[in-house]
Amino acid sequence: MTFIRSERYAAGILLAAAALGLLLANTSVGAGLLAAGNAHLSLGIPGLDLSARHWISDGLLAVFFFLVAVELKRELVIGDLNSVGKAALPAFAALGGVLIPAGIYLLMTAGSGLENGWPVPTATDIAFALGVLAVFGRGIPTRVRVFLLALAVLDDLVAILIIAFFFTQDPQLQFIGFAAITATAFGLVSRLLKPRSPWVLSRRPAWPIVLVLVALGVLTWYFTFLSGVHATIAGVVLGLVMARVPAGRAHHVLEPYSNGIVLPLFAFSAALVVIPQVSIGELSPAFWGILVALPVGKLLGITLAGWLGSRIAVRRDKPALKLPDIIMVACLGGIGFTVSLLMSELAFATDHEVVDEGTLAVLLGSGVSIVVAAIVVTMRGRSYRRIAALNHPERIPAPKK
Repeated sequence: MTFIRSERYAAGILLAAAALGLLLANTSVGAGLLAAGNAHLSLGIPGLDLSARHWISDGLLAVFFFLVAVELKRELVIGDLNSVGKAALPAFAALGGVLIPAGIYLLMTAGSGLENGWPVPTATDIAFALGVLAVFGRGIPTRVRVFLLALAVLDDLVAILIIAFFFTQDPQLQFIGFAAITATAFGLVSRLLKPRSPWVLSRRPAWPIVLVLVALGVLTWYFTFLSGVHATIAGVVLGLVMARVPAGRAHHVLEPYSNGIVLPLFAFSAALVVIPQVSIGELSPAFWGILVALPVGKLLGITLAGWLGSRIAVRRDKPALKLPDIIMVACLGGIGFTVSLLMSELAFATDHEVVDEGTLAVLLGSGVSIVVAAIVVTMRGRSYRRIAALNHPERIPAPKK
């Protein structure tokens, strides 16, 4: 499963799953797939009566958010966000990449009653953006990838906060308290797996601790679900409270399953949308708001805020990021995909037609961003390779005789 860890393969699998879901939904088997996705799978557990699609979006997707939280914690502790100076530029860019798309969406949907969909175009898909950079970005310096990763992680942090605060319905404080207790216990037990913990130094097996962690993780997810907070937030909390070294090992183990199973399943189920048989003029303002705000809003927001941040947040230990690099990252930032699809489901949960149009807008807007980003990244990569060839002519391979 090593190849599934590759950013380019993960992005390819994700895109293929979404395309397959959209294709099958509009064939003769589409009705059956939609019925299967909406069928409820009850386990006989109090409070858990979810459809297959909700088991994926509320259950399995918590694994993805756990991995995002682990990456976020690592960046905050030892990575490119562990100081104000390092975090300033990506923070400026991420803020612009949230505010401008939201503003464009609100302008385009004003008075339509669909303004609550403003979070949909604010997200950036880490896996997809890095995958496009990996495929087309030969010659791009590492510092650009680090900037993109830091921006996407902060972007996901904003998305997590939006989900927690804006899509929580009728919170049940007692279950929030139970989730806090089990999450705290999860964090404390995880410390037994630290390299110099008494448990590890005494050479005891790790599997009993792992089983306890799995049980506490499931309980945290269950209590979070019952609390009214979106259940994926449980994955975020667990990723943040887990001890860093064990969390890194868990990330390594779970990443192939997230890339190869969780995200493709979610993309497939979310893309099971019947294309509306309506004229272009009959599409809702939400469709147009998302379609424009994702590629255009992200490009404008990240570029303007990133350029401003590069003027303010000057680091002496690293060269300033050039405007063309910021524009390139801004193009990649328009790939919303996974988190945007989830946001669309949450924002338009009471209107299935708008959910379908929102899903199509996310797929089309992200598709436009993928094409534009691929072109810009390719051009920028060629520019860097030309510069490298001029500076190091001895590395140019000799022509074949």
